Amino acid sequence: MSHSSVPERTTGSVITEWRPEDPAFWQQKGHRVASRNLWISVPCLLLAFCVWMLFSAVAVNLNKVGFNFTTDQLFMLTALPSVSGALLRVPYAFMVPIFGGRRWTAFSTGIMIVPCVWLGFAVQDPTTPFSIFIIIALLCGFAGANFASSMANISFFYPKAKQGGALGINGGMGNLGVSVMQLVAPLAISMSIFAVFGGTGVEQADGSHIYLENAAWIWVPFLVVFTLAAWFGMNELATSKASLRAQLPVLKRAHLWILGFLYLATFGSFIGFSAGFAMLAKTQFPDVNVLHYAFFGPLIGAIARSCGGALSDRLGGTRVTLVNFIMMAIFSALLFLTLPTATSAGHFGAFFGVFMALFLTAGLGSGSSFQMISVIFRKMTAERVKAQGGDDAQALREAATDTAAALGFISAIGAIGGFFIPKAFGTSLALTGSPADAMKVFLVFYVACVIITWAVYGRNSNKK
Repeated sequence: MSHSSVPERTTGSVITEWRPEDPAFWQQKGHRVASRNLWISVPCLLLAFCVWMLFSAVAVNLNKVGFNFTTDQLFMLTALPSVSGALLRVPYAFMVPIFGGRRWTAFSTGIMIVPCVWLGFAVQDPTTPFSIFIIIALLCGFAGANFASSMANISFFYPKAKQGGALGINGGMGNLGVSVMQLVAPLAISMSIFAVFGGTGVEQADGSHIYLENAAWIWVPFLVVFTLAAWFGMNELATSKASLRAQLPVLKRAHLWILGFLYLATFGSFIGFSAGFAMLAKTQFPDVNVLHYAFFGPLIGAIARSCGGALSDRLGGTRVTLVNFIMMAIFSALLFLTLPTATSAGHFGAFFGVFMALFLTAGLGSGSSFQMISVIFRKMTAERVKAQGGDDAQALREAATDTAAALGFISAIGAIGGFFIPKAFGTSLALTGSPADAMKVFLVFYVACVIITWAVYGRNSNKK
């Protein structure tokens, strides 16, 4: 089988010939091109998570720089980016097959500069109304949608056998952005970095200054660099092009909605806890400066996500996901024992430890449930195309398109957890003074996921 014209068509910004399942092609060309696209995609996605979760670090400090928002309003600001992030993941999932991965990655990375610059100016003026912060929070949500297009794009580059690992690296290191932001933002706001652009800082009672604008502006130079890197360094696969109409039938599959529910419990928990943990810890343990520790949870969850994908490639996604949900239910039950009550002051060490375990399991489950989506949809679509008389090439092409669309839709469902969890904490605190009622809801949810995973995917197959 001769492919004398392959060199011309497997290089350049648009690649017309792409056969990742062909071992010789993968060895000679495919692996190198896929790796380059993955390693430009990772920092772009990491920055997207930094911008998406900005308010989890900014909201805690708003009242210290002259604003006067209620606790419920501050929880709302941490929750809102996940609303727009979740809703926009649906159209974003379709953008790579329509516009191409290189162009879309560059565009979606570049537009994140807008909320960062705006937020930096807004926090310096204590008369900025709450409604403006709502708009900026919703604009930060655009960054959360990047996950859907980024994962769909990377899924086109890799063969089936290597997808769990590649998506685990892209998603896991992307998720790391939450931790990077929660580590960098508190350091950045303590230093005068952007005085030349008018950042003056606000003096605190102890004589120190908070430069809250730095939490937003610190990302702008990096966004510029990686927008250019995506534009000049990434590729577009002509083979991944598909119209919106070709991608929509995936919505009719029952598995899309079942897997979406499971992903809401794993990734939704990861992003929801990331958004709400600092605010929640502040309300329960006001004496502890939680911003010094907040980055640990998302760091553990992000690393665990990469492990979850790789573990699932080896042991089967269903098995890993099932064990994981059992652990999530156990840890969320343990959390009740650590909270302050009428008779006890609570225990921050235990509270922190249990929460870290929840971050760990939410991260592992994000990787394993995402791997399940990939495996189940590829298998289902390939079988359907062959049953209709299609050949192997058509089956592979449609399976890749269907899987990418499913990954995008399901990631949109999962992102809603980023709104639901902080909002549930805020509402529970406003109504009862304790987050316990919200945690009861999460516990029931995790138990339901154990039952569904076992009933739908676990019983009929030892390894899926």
